[in-house]
Amino acid sequence: MSALLFLLILVLIVNILSVQYSYAQKSTISAVFVFGDSTVDTGNNDYIPTISRGNFPPYGKDFENHEPTGRFSNGRLVTDFVVEFVGLKKNLPPYLDPSLTIEDLMTGVCFASAGAGFDPLTSQIGMCLTQSQQLDLFKEYKVKMEAAIGKERTDDLVRRAGYLLSSGTNDFSFNYYGPLPIRRKDYPTIAQYKQFQWQLVEQFLQGLLDEGAQKIGVVGLPPIGCLPAIITLNSKSPIFGRECNETYNALARDVNQMLETNIKTLERPGTKIVYADIYTPIINMVEQKSQYGFEESHKGCCGTGLIEADFGCNPKSPLCDDVLKYVFWDAFHPTEKGYRIIFDSLKPLIQKNLA
Repeated sequence: MSALLFLLILVLIVNILSVQYSYAQKSTISAVFVFGDSTVDTGNNDYIPTISRGNFPPYGKDFENHEPTGRFSNGRLVTDFVVEFVGLKKNLPPYLDPSLTIEDLMTGVCFASAGAGFDPLTSQIGMCLTQSQQLDLFKEYKVKMEAAIGKERTDDLVRRAGYLLSSGTNDFSFNYYGPLPIRRKDYPTIAQYKQFQWQLVEQFLQGLLDEGAQKIGVVGLPPIGCLPAIITLNSKSPIFGRECNETYNALARDVNQMLETNIKTLERPGTKIVYADIYTPIINMVEQKSQYGFEESHKGCCGTGLIEADFGCNPKSPLCDDVLKYVFWDAFHPTEKGYRIIFDSLKPLIQKNLA
């Protein structure tokens, strides 16, 4: 064998092994499905009768083509970064978008609805999709896919997919402790309401498992007391004395501990349910803002930054000069930069559980 031929064969073998290694490093996840509230809603509320929408400027001002899509931010959400990171697509579309193709549906969609909570009363107050209705839409999705690609392929897609659940903040901030604390009549103590909420989380997760889900991530609560609107509503001096509300933050930590402990009890053979911590990255951005290049962590960029969201942040609202200096876009939701930092903190968890 000539030296040249040997060299060519060696190069060919190396190239083949390199390609195989490359594919081995890619995620085997088939799709991503997301359920929850406005922190992960990529536009479903655009297609239901509700006032909780973000499909008008200045929402989306830094999204592709400066397009307001229904995402409650100036740009992309954590879930968009997730589907791009695992190699499925650039952004996660809302399931209710009638323009979606079968190819769009096959790699995952979002079922979340802004204003939702685990508590169905929370969703009713916000005129949005309850968690039960979101699960029903997933069941509808499966029927649609079975008709398009067959039951065997659909079952395989569902089995290999990743699932993300992010909800609960609205239950405490708008329902139990809100202006009209209706649920406090049914659950006089916060301990009773937390237990009620866990029962609802458990019911939803059991429903997902029954539908074939095997890899589920449950997102904890953020530091609720650091959301600009919560600071405004619970401060004696909402303009000048802006500090995080420790009562709400302590509640969020308690709920997160409950979630992290309890979700493991629901795992079945072949399934994995993991807790995703967003409290830590958000509280770090708020308390150590300069380390991330932020200058403002207690007000949102849109409007006065004190309480605006949904229709309160609109084309006539004043905007901050530099959104990159703000942790929050409006009074409830992070900026795209904030969401990117949250995603970066979750990346090791995603690599470990979705690879």
